[in-house]
Amino acid sequence: MVLAWAFAGPFFDFSNTWQLVINTGTTILTFLMVFLIQNTQNRDARAMHLKLDELIRALKSARDEMIDLEELSDSELAELHSEFTRVRAKRGPGASRREPQRALAAVTARAANTGIIAAR
Repeated sequence: MVLAWAFAGPFFDFSNTWQLVINTGTTILTFLMVFLIQNTQNRDARAMHLKLDELIRALKSARDEMIDLEELSDSELAELHSEFTRVRAKRGPGASRREPQRALAAVTARAANTGIIAAR
């Protein structure tokens, strides 16, 4: 399409209308692509939330209040953030940087034991 537009340039004396055609076309195409990408990202995020909600529901030690966190208001999310900040502060500055990795390994092991995911 761009090549056809470029070859048509000499026939239209490279006029403003000739430039306007390609500018309008690329603007419309960009606009449509943004909607397509946004729709794909929204579907992916929704699927990820559902998977995480299922893991929270299946683990007995997980708090059910964590399901559907994306539906909370900004103030409720800020309150939860403050709670986790206090928990992290209680652990002190000597807490290992490997703690998140250990926690993930523990959750994965529990999920494998409950049959949610296949053990590796």
